[in-house]
Amino acid sequence: MAHELTLPEGRRIALDATTAGAVLAGVVVLDGVTVREEPAVWEAIAALAGRLRAAHAGQPPGAIAGLQEARSLYNRFGMEPTRYRPSSEALLRRVLQGKDLYRINNAVDACNLASLEFLLPIGMYDRDRIVGDVTVRTGREGEGYPGIRKGRVNLAGRLGLFDAEGAFGSPTRDSARTALTPGTTRILAVIMATAAHDAAAMVGHTRRFGELFTTFCGATVAGRGLIGD
Repeated sequence: MAHELTLPEGRRIALDATTAGAVLAGVVVLDGVTVREEPAVWEAIAALAGRLRAAHAGQPPGAIAGLQEARSLYNRFGMEPTRYRPSSEALLRRVLQGKDLYRINNAVDACNLASLEFLLPIGMYDRDRIVGDVTVRTGREGEGYPGIRKGRVNLAGRLGLFDAEGAFGSPTRDSARTALTPGTTRILAVIMATAAHDAAAMVGHTRRFGELFTTFCGATVAGRGLIGD
């Protein structure tokens, strides 16, 4: 398996020395996305939420086997998962508390649906707002970015995504700079796991992610693949 992929427009996404051997990432490239409201994705989320509540009733998150992969990823990079929760765990905790997920738009909602299905964190970015090549690496001192709706995300020593302008994503929260807007048509999605995660399962996740966006967002899968060991 390669540590680098070339995206359709020619830019690269790669692991560096700080993440090679530690991270397996599923990469999905989408074109022709239409961002809108889509009740069908809300119905799919509600159905999955019901199944998850039935399967995990009475269990604390720490006892749910499916969450351990994301927690292992966080521990590998010195991020305490009970303090800096993986986005997938935050979604599941909300579901198990009997709360609905926030309805944002069909693209964000479809990504949340995928994250709940896989129980893995997924970063999703507007490709037209990414500058140059992308590197998945640990952050250096002082690196970070303004998060969506909340304050600054500090990436010093933590896992993140970086382009020519700096940090723009992590397994916890996406950035304001590369966030989706109603005008977004081209998306880069990165599904994050440890290098020990089953590669065949990750291939299945990339395929399923593309299917969800084809169904709910009218997207075309322009490319998908894995980077890791």
